[in-house]
Order: sequence, then C-alpha cells, then structure tokens
Amino acid sequence: MPVEVTWWGHATCTVEDSGTRVLTDPLFARRLAHLRRRRGALPPPSAWCADIALVSHLHADHLHVPSLARLAPGTRLLVPRGAPRTVPGLRRLSHLAVTEVRPGDETTAGELRIRVVPARHDGRRLPLGPHRSPALGFVIEGEGRTYFAGDTALFDGMAEQVGPVDVALLPVGGWGPYLGEGHLDPGRAAEALARLAPRSAVPVHYGTYWPIGMDAVRPHEFHTPGEEFARLAALRAPGVAVHRLGHGESARLEVAR
Repeated sequence: MPVEVTWWGHATCTVEDSGTRVLTDPLFARRLAHLRRRRGALPPPSAWCADIALVSHLHADHLHVPSLARLAPGTRLLVPRGAPRTVPGLRRLSHLAVTEVRPGDETTAGELRIRVVPARHDGRRLPLGPHRSPALGFVIEGEGRTYFAGDTALFDGMAEQVGPVDVALLPVGGWGPYLGEGHLDPGRAAEALARLAPRSAVPVHYGTYWPIGMDAVRPHEFHTPGEEFARLAALRAPGVAVHRLGHGESARLEVAR
C-alpha cells in the first residue's frame, strides 16, 4: 500500500500509512499575529482528525495552541522536550495525550514506528524567555518511510541521522520576504534531497502565510519556492519524483518493498 500525503498548507500535512493518520505541525488559523493566510482554504474539520500529531518546534506557526485544541480527545501529541514548561497553553490541553520527546527517541502509533531526529533550527518560543527546546524532525516508518523535516538548515550527518527514506516532506520557503538562519530555501532543499535520496519529495512551508501589508515586498518569495525547488531538484536529484501539491491536494506515493 502506498503512503498518502495531503498538504494543507505551510508545514501542516496528513500522512496516512498502515491505517494510521499522522498530522504534522497543525496550523488551522486564518490569521496568526501579523501573518494572514493568503492562499488555500482553511483545512476542513476532517483535517483535524489524526491518530497522532507531531510538533517540530516551538515557533507559533508550528506549535499553535488554538489549532491543537481542535484535535479530538485522546489524540496523541509529540512535542519537543520542555515544551509544556515554555508554552503554558499546552498544559491546558488536557484532552490530548502529550509526550515530550528529543532526538533519538522512538515511539509507536498503530503499526507505525516514529523516530525523532535532529533539526538545525532555533528551538525557542519567540519572543518569550530564554528556555530552549530541541527543534525536531520525524521519520514515520510503516509500509514506507516518510521524513518530516519540520524547519531545518542543512547539517552535517543529515542523511545518516535521518536514514534511508521513501518520502521527504521538505520546507522550501517561509512566511516572509527573507529567510533567516535555520531554514531551507529551494536551493538548499534540493541539496538536502540529493543527500537523502528518497523516491519522492513534497515541498512544504511556502505559499500560504504572508505578513499583512507586505504584498509588494519580494512577492516571488511567496509564489515561487515550490516551482523553483522542483526545477533545482531535477538538476541535483534527478532520480527523485517531486510532487508539488496544491492546498488540500493529496498524492499516493509509491514506496520500496
């Protein structure tokens, strides 16, 4: 059975494998502080349904407490170690089964094994406090092996830490006209793809949110990262099938047997 990936926008995806639904970095907001959703309808209530949800780091566009509050009672939620201390709102989500994890941890969900891997990204809850939690990536192993990178820069040993994968969900942009440290742009994401060598890739983390009032500031950084990633991936990793999904669109991706 192939892995099915649905991209809801930004870093929010549903991965279905072995009869289990995994939701990544749930963000169901029309507006978040100075950001507004500019493309794609809000994910429908069906997108809120998951057996387990993964949060890659503490930034508010990835750990969004009001979105997490919409998850069904009993949903398992993996968050970076120390997150409930830093984000008090997490402690009020008593209807969820929250587990703190760090790189090297493993857990199971249905017939899936979920490995926690490192990411190179700022782990603070900006702009609050000095406390840090590790930024994380996840490898979802069932019929296939799917890597959700969260937010990350390239780092030494990325391929070794992640291991062999069939599908890579890679960030290729951001939510503003400039990317800071700890991110992948289309070129660096194509380099990550060359290192990881999966069968398939889905670009995420672009073309969804944009600062209010900044429509005319470097608009290509909003519109083009997915297309540019696909172009560069064809040069750097020609053996990888890139699936550039629209918001709410799904792809059934073949995996190694």
